[in-house]
Amino acid sequence: MPATLPRRLLGELLGTMLLVTTVVGSGIMATRLSPEDTGLQLLENSTATVFALAVLILILGPVSGAHFNPVVTVAAWWSDRHDPAGLSARDIAPYIAAQTLGAIAGSVLANAMFGVAQGLSATVRDKPQLWLGEVVATAGLVLLIFALVRTGRAALAAPAVGAYIGAAYWFTSSTSFANPAVTVGRAFTDTFAGITPFSVPGYIAAQVLGALIGVGLVAALFPAVRATRDDIDVRAGQPVEQMTVGEKR
Repeated sequence: MPATLPRRLLGELLGTMLLVTTVVGSGIMATRLSPEDTGLQLLENSTATVFALAVLILILGPVSGAHFNPVVTVAAWWSDRHDPAGLSARDIAPYIAAQTLGAIAGSVLANAMFGVAQGLSATVRDKPQLWLGEVVATAGLVLLIFALVRTGRAALAAPAVGAYIGAAYWFTSSTSFANPAVTVGRAFTDTFAGITPFSVPGYIAAQVLGALIGVGLVAALFPAVRATRDDIDVRAGQPVEQMTVGEKR
């Protein structure tokens, strides 16, 4: 049975909270274990994030879709806007609110677990090359997710998204926030993973631009198909009724 909206919002809040707790908490642990080696700190931070993100998607995907990210939520609505079973436009604002509150709670929880004073970050991230990194990271994330959905491989989302974010920690200049809610949440910790509130708008603007590019690439590479019940999926040789929701569009 489809989850009710309150259950889905709880899933989004909990998932985003635990994701940010992982990012911030592993960053704090990394700086304590490897205080003189920034590269090793990033490796420890990214490794923890890869595994936690994959696990959270597996746990909460069946409940809320495991978006944990406003741009993914908006892209999901856009992709499914003609599907009666897709995400409703009226659910977008509650999803984003739950994700943002969860992200803030995640930083507060990580600070508390490690005995770090609660407060806002002083880490400035406002260079144009960092914004470009966010455009690239977010565009790639959106392209990955909806490429999997539209080709009937959504079951691979957990390992694939975890792997992509882990790689993007290293190949983007910004270390791949790629998530407006997580960006806001990370402003609430003055630690390795933090970002000053004054740098948040630039990151979010870059993420929105990246999401638009990602949606455009999905439309160009994986156009939606409006199939009838009599159509046959040539790739798999299966009737339409056995196809995934993403394939039916």
